[in-house]
Amino acid sequence: MAELRGVETITFDCYGTLIDWESGLRDVLRRLAGDGVADDPELFDAYLATEAEIEAGPYMSYRSVLAETVSRLGRRFGFDVPDRELPARAMPGWRPFPDTNEALRRLKGRCRLGILSNVDRDLLAGTARHLDVDFDFVITAEDVKSYKPSRAHFQAAMDRPDVSRDSWVHAAQSLYHDCEPAGRLRVRSVWINRRNETNRTSARPEAMFPTLTALADAVCGAVTHAD
Repeated sequence: MAELRGVETITFDCYGTLIDWESGLRDVLRRLAGDGVADDPELFDAYLATEAEIEAGPYMSYRSVLAETVSRLGRRFGFDVPDRELPARAMPGWRPFPDTNEALRRLKGRCRLGILSNVDRDLLAGTARHLDVDFDFVITAEDVKSYKPSRAHFQAAMDRPDVSRDSWVHAAQSLYHDCEPAGRLRVRSVWINRRNETNRTSARPEAMFPTLTALADAVCGAVTHAD
């Protein structure tokens, strides 16, 4: 595997890249809608589209985005949402992917690490309890009053004196939210493609990795395990 040379800073999208966001969200939708509705393949796609639509409007907290998204889904798919706060309460319990913490520990020994995330700071603080490293910086939607794929997260990172665009790579699962806006600002990105999906977007990440372990191998050098 080719090495990623000259990398001094790696930023990550958190939910979907470090944290198994989809499993957590599907569990929340099942609890809200019941198994019959939650198993409708259109529900999850509708969630993604609805959340993106709300985030593209006037800024509101991510806690409010979550509540409004599930309320709209309830009206569309015919289920009651008596607990609009359930998604926000559930988020801090969502777990990292199995390879996340080992990869982060390896990368922390080599690079400055940051998070660029579409959430509120208090929600991310709850998630951080599941991560084994301290990040050098965190930029949230609450900080920039904007949601990716807006450029504000990336611009805020570029404005930091300890981040050089020449030695910075952004790692993310989402081409739409992350790799596309990074590319528009000429920020190098890598795609964490755990599902071996096909890139049907305009994003052109520098590399694609099936896991964070593979990314750590590329940055730190592959580890040879003794027999």
